[in-house]
Amino acid sequence: MNTDHAAPEEIEALRAAFDVEDDGASALGWPAVHAFENEHGIVLPEPYRTFVAEVTDGSYAGPPDYGLVGLADHPDGEGTDEERGQVLSRPFPLTEAWLWEDDPRPAEELEPILDQVFRHGSIVLGTDGCGMNWHLVVTGPHRGHIWNITGEGANPFGAPFGHTTADPGFAGWVGHWAAGNSWYDAAE
Repeated sequence: MNTDHAAPEEIEALRAAFDVEDDGASALGWPAVHAFENEHGIVLPEPYRTFVAEVTDGSYAGPPDYGLVGLADHPDGEGTDEERGQVLSRPFPLTEAWLWEDDPRPAEELEPILDQVFRHGSIVLGTDGCGMNWHLVVTGPHRGHIWNITGEGANPFGAPFGHTTADPGFAGWVGHWAAGNSWYDAAE
C-alpha cells in the first residue's frame, strides 16, 4: 500500500469500479484538493487524493452501501467539520481494533478517547447505515488505512488485520467491494 504516490493502474481500476465516464467533470480538481489540504493542515493519502482530484468526488454507487460521500461531506445528519469538531491534523488515535462497548473502564475515562476516534485524523467515506461509517485515516500511524467505526467499536479493514481477504487502503477497499465480496469474508 503506497500512500504517497498513486499508481496509474490503481486510478484506472478505481475509475472502472465507480463506472465514472465523465472525464473528471465530477472530480474536485487539484486546486480544490490543495485548498482542502491547506485548510486542514494535511496531505490526503494516495490513491484517494488523486481519485477525488481527477476521477470523482463522491458517487451514488458504493462502496459503501449508501455511496461514497464527497471529500468535505458527511453522511446525512452528520453535520459539517466545524459542527462535528473535526480536527484532521490531529492523529487518528487507534492502531488496533477496539470494542469500547465491552471496555470495563468508566465512561469518564473512555469519553475523551472516543471523542478523538470520531473527530481526529480521519475523513468519513460513507455509511452502511445504522451508524456504521467507513473512515479513511489521514494522519497518524494508520494513515491511508480504512476503518469501520460504529457506535460500539472500531475495526481496521484489510487482510493484515483479519476478518477479510482484502488488501488494505482505499484501493483495496474499493477493489474488494467491486469484486462483489462481503466486507468480512475471511474464514474464522
